[in-house]
Amino acid sequence: MSDTKVDIKQLDEIIAQCGGKKANLIAILQKIQEIYRYVPEDAMIYIGTKIEGLSPATVFGVATFYAQFSLEPKGKYEIKLCDGTACHVRGSIPVLNAIRAKVGLTGEQVTTGNGLFTVETVSCLGACGLAPVVVINEKVYPQMTSDAISMILDEIIKGEN
Repeated sequence: MSDTKVDIKQLDEIIAQCGGKKANLIAILQKIQEIYRYVPEDAMIYIGTKIEGLSPATVFGVATFYAQFSLEPKGKYEIKLCDGTACHVRGSIPVLNAIRAKVGLTGEQVTTGNGLFTVETVSCLGACGLAPVVVINEKVYPQMTSDAISMILDEIIKGEN
């Protein structure tokens, strides 16, 4: 896990905003992830000791059970590529290879060293008619090709420089 320093005051504000109850744990974790781009271990420990009826182990269990939570920092741009049947048949793997090459990911890496991009494949995005589909920070890009995604990423990279 990463060693991000969490702001206790900010965690207290999140807990207060969400009602500070055990039943609101998922909402609390979602807000924490919005801020840090993942759920830091220190935040889970703090929440587990701060909210009555919870333990750090319970918070960790919830954070690891739901796929929406990440225990590792994600990039500023989260790129999700569908590799469900329709997307796969229509060429999602060459698009994935183009994305990984463009952002400089090798091997098992999913997040770039500069923290700019996280690239993940997902089983289905529910947009089979638009296959292959890429989603970047909630924006849907339909009928992707290697050339098209390369141009989109060039624009993002240009905007960051």
